Amino acid sequence: MQVLSYLIPISLFLGGMGLVGFLYTVRSNQYDDPEGDAQRILSGQYDDKPKV
Repeated sequence: MQVLSYLIPISLFLGGMGLVGFLYTVRSNQYDDPEGDAQRILSGQYDDKPKV
């Protein structure tokens, strides 16, 4: 039972760090255009050597 007194604060700290990291990525607009990125990967418009 003494192990829980160590594990609970550690898990809360790690969860809080994950939340802070997620909020940072949301506020820095890293999730603005996920559909556009997916379509751009599939597009051959910017290929250096397209398959003909």
